[in-house]
Amino acid sequence: MNGNLTFNDVVHGSTFSEWFADQLSNFTPLNVAIALLVALAAGAIIAVVYKKTYRGVLYSPSFTLTLILLCLVTTPVVMAIGSNVALSMGMVGALSIVRFRTAVKDPLDTAYMFWAITMGILIGSNAYVIAVVALLGIAVILLAISYLRLRTPNGYLLVLHYDEDAQVDIENTLKRNVRFYRMRSKTVTRNGAEMTVEIRLDHRVNIVTDMLDINGVYDATLVACQTEAGA
Repeated sequence: MNGNLTFNDVVHGSTFSEWFADQLSNFTPLNVAIALLVALAAGAIIAVVYKKTYRGVLYSPSFTLTLILLCLVTTPVVMAIGSNVALSMGMVGALSIVRFRTAVKDPLDTAYMFWAITMGILIGSNAYVIAVVALLGIAVILLAISYLRLRTPNGYLLVLHYDEDAQVDIENTLKRNVRFYRMRSKTVTRNGAEMTVEIRLDHRVNIVTDMLDINGVYDATLVACQTEAGA
C-alpha cells in the first residue's frame, strides 16, 4: 500500500479503511493506552521520589506535575517516531528551534527532568524491562542518598547583634552546643557588633534561645543555608 496518501484519497473511496488499517498496523489504541498508563505510573513514582528527597526552601508542586507530564508527553512522541528516520530528524529539527525560558534553580531538578524524559523514551520504544529496572534502581539510589544526607548535621547561618564584651561568652556557647562553626563575617560599629557564623547543628539544639540568654546579645537570627538545605 502506498503510504503517501492525500486528504482526498483518505476521504473518498475505500482508501479510508486502508488508511485506518495502516494506522493500526503500527500501534493499536490498546498499546497506546497501556503505554500511557505505564508512563503515568513511572511519572508518579518519579514525583514521589522528588518530593521525598527535596531539601530546598520552597517546594514547587507544579514542578512535580511537570515531571509526570514529561513522561506522558514523551511516550507517544517516541511511539509515533518509531523507526522512521525522516520523522525523527524532523522532530529533532523542530525541538532545536524551541527556547525554554524557565530557569531551573537547582541543578538536581534538571536531572529529574532528564530522568522523566528517559522513562518516556524507554516506555515509548516498548523497552519495559529496561524502564522498570532503571526506574526502581535510580529511585532506590536517590532515596538512599537522601537518607544519608538527613543523618548529617544541617547547615545554617547564625546572625548576631551584640556588645563586644559578649564575644567570649558567644564563642563558649558555640563550642558547647554546635558540632561545627566558622565565622563568615564580622562588623563592628559604635552601636555594637554584628557577626555571621556558619554552623551545623541538630534540630534538638535551640541555639537562638541560648544566644539570647547571653548578657550583651541583642538579637539572634538563624537562616537555613540554601547550599546545604537544597538538593
